Amino acid sequence: MLTMPRILLTIGLTLLLTAAVKAEDHDITRTWALAEFGQPLYQDGIDHWPYANPDAPKGGSIVLGAFGSFDSLNTYVLRGTWAAGIGLTSDSLMVGSSDELASVYGLIAESVEYPADKSWIIFNLRPEARYHDGTPIVAADFEFSFNVIREHGRPFLQSFYEEVASVEVLDDHRLKFRFTTRDTMKPLIKVASLAPEPRHYWAERDISRTFLEPPLSSGPYRIASLDAGRSITYERVEDYWAADLPVNRGLHNFARIRYDYYRDMEVMFEAFKAGEIDYRMENSARRWATGYNLPQVDRGQIIIETLPDHAPQGIQAFFFNLRRSQFDDVRTREALGLLFDFEAIQRTVLHGQYVRTNSYFPNSDFGVGGQPPSEQELAILEPFREQLPAEVFTDAFEPPRTDGSGQIRDQMRQALQLLGEAGWQLQDGRLLRNGRQMAIEFLIVSADSERVIAPFISNLRRIGVNASIRQVDSAQYERRIDERDFDIITVRLNFFPPPGPELRSYYGSMAADVEGSANMAGIQHPVVDELIEQIIHAQDLDTLKATSRALDRVLLWQHYVIPQFYNDAFRIAYWNRFDRPDTLPRYGTGFPTTWWLDSDKAGALSLRR
Repeated sequence: MLTMPRILLTIGLTLLLTAAVKAEDHDITRTWALAEFGQPLYQDGIDHWPYANPDAPKGGSIVLGAFGSFDSLNTYVLRGTWAAGIGLTSDSLMVGSSDELASVYGLIAESVEYPADKSWIIFNLRPEARYHDGTPIVAADFEFSFNVIREHGRPFLQSFYEEVASVEVLDDHRLKFRFTTRDTMKPLIKVASLAPEPRHYWAERDISRTFLEPPLSSGPYRIASLDAGRSITYERVEDYWAADLPVNRGLHNFARIRYDYYRDMEVMFEAFKAGEIDYRMENSARRWATGYNLPQVDRGQIIIETLPDHAPQGIQAFFFNLRRSQFDDVRTREALGLLFDFEAIQRTVLHGQYVRTNSYFPNSDFGVGGQPPSEQELAILEPFREQLPAEVFTDAFEPPRTDGSGQIRDQMRQALQLLGEAGWQLQDGRLLRNGRQMAIEFLIVSADSERVIAPFISNLRRIGVNASIRQVDSAQYERRIDERDFDIITVRLNFFPPPGPELRSYYGSMAADVEGSANMAGIQHPVVDELIEQIIHAQDLDTLKATSRALDRVLLWQHYVIPQFYNDAFRIAYWNRFDRPDTLPRYGTGFPTTWWLDSDKAGALSLRR
């Protein structure tokens, strides 16, 4: 039930979030929310998100599983692997809702101001915002954070802020960013995600190094304890300054959240079945199909659910390391893609649970999804006709298809023909070029990957490729990826819709030779670079989508990757000790942010801890 002050506040704040207040002498918009295109979904004066329960009980402890290890709490620098859940400890200027893709609402910033040409933005900070030690959060802390990113940040993190020309502290509670761009909301929304770092805390510490001492932070949780590489526990901050803001009301309900680390996926699953882990998102088709035939499920102690996943996804694929000379010919890459028999793997390994990827932006209208080019896409691509394969302008891209039997003689003949055109010859059972056999090592971090890769390796060996798998631990894996020491890896890229500056780090030429950038394949193509810039500077959503699809076509027809598959649903399993709002967010399951512990259900279970 709303209290009288909240009723009055709701009545008094009836304007839409993006309703502009025009000053008499300046065309300035003042608002507490931003949307990259169109209008934000929610009104000023909302009491809480519709997928949150403001009356949710607080308390209780949960245990989650994490794979691999961690050796740092520093999320800025390239070195080290940071701990799962570390984002629970930080606030940001603004925060998105889980019902939208490109809108943000005031958190530390109670409002913003920006001009009609969007050349700058001013964030007005809440005076009550503070760190866990009670020190106020001030504008200079954000200036410090931004400079840390510019000087020490991972290349991919730096790519988010490339359009920022300057940051200026106007006073303790007013922060101004200027941009190199005009008439685009994208850089404004990017800087709105910035989190503060307390200058007074870091005055005698080095933020450019890895560390395991829990740092001072400002978010709904703080680090209570950790065992390096093995577990980390977060505790809810009882006097969290922003707990009653509309963007937080009904969220962050668990008193303690612990992540236990496992080096083996099967061991982690056994821990879940034994009640040592409360909730898991299942990523194995085999386990989902056969592993949950459990008496605990039959008795209702474990709940298994499949929920729709509406979120646009990044590509999951085998990424070639184009820095290796054996992959320098597009015909070689296309030929190897013919030998990945998805239909057989779908039948024998994936239990029919996945959708074949045919786009760099699957599950979204930013990618081509097997459609032929539209007139708008052709108009965007036409200036580059001489630099692109003819198929880009005429054909829908579709990965090779087989009958699923596992017999791919036709595909092998096609592959050998393409390889021959690229200078490879099959001699005495070995595929040779300039006297050297093609050798491909698939670098993996989880044994789960072997079941998908093994049939592919078998097909590669049948045409004379010396193919193998190398499994390494998570720390070595990250190091080898950063140093580009691999032949082929499986990558699933994050997608930040609508796509923007992060594409430079994913696919831009300038990032190809930057250690630790997200351009792991080493893509360097002038048309790709130009289309990325057009996407970044698109001034309406329709143009952005058409340009993104044009980029998708160019990337696909260059065969930089072998597309794998994706799941258009969430597969979750959890011990029956939780409750959640009736309304789920459109983009996600809401766990753990909106769920809470049901004391009656929890009391009926006897879980080992």
